[in-house]
Amino acid sequence: MDTVTSPDLWPAIHAERAALAEDLADLTDAQWAAPSLCTDWTAEEVVAHLTAAASIGRWRWIASMLGARFDPAVHNARRLAEHRGATPAQTLERFRGVVDSRVAPSGHTAAWLGEVVVHGEDVRRPLGLPSPTTVAAATAVAGFFASRDFTVRSRSAIAGLRVEATDGPFATGTGPLVAGPTLSLVMAMAGRRAHLADLTGPGVPRL
Repeated sequence: MDTVTSPDLWPAIHAERAALAEDLADLTDAQWAAPSLCTDWTAEEVVAHLTAAASIGRWRWIASMLGARFDPAVHNARRLAEHRGATPAQTLERFRGVVDSRVAPSGHTAAWLGEVVVHGEDVRRPLGLPSPTTVAAATAVAGFFASRDFTVRSRSAIAGLRVEATDGPFATGTGPLVAGPTLSLVMAMAGRRAHLADLTGPGVPRL
């Protein structure tokens, strides 16, 4: 599987979005306001961010970044505010409207699969919701994350380590071993420290 630009990944992106929308349908106001694993964002803000990411193509993204003076935090905050609803229900409804979108800032399809996989887990884990992400989808993201620093410093995070999935075929690198479920490896590469508890091996402290 081409983990960079494969059109075969779009169905996985759509499935991840649909599953997240379904999981969040019955959240209370308190749960919507709960902190996510994504620093400084609540569950509702993460969902608004995902709507924004599925609504902005290359040229609009470039214009937005220019307007933000190439500060990703400013760009993200503006687009999040644009797509957040007046209520959590409206925010969720807007997200449902982009479930099948193929709009993206670039052709790095695996990165946009990673966007919804990682942010979905950012919301689910603090709320105690199980993840529906398949090993195949997580493997595609893991392969992309291991290949480069793109939206997150994932390749740098595992430099000098041997990283192996215990539930799938993903394996990369040399050095002290880090092993665990593919999704947990993805989340650790994305800088989510909560998922280090799922991993084993002498390389975990270094990661």
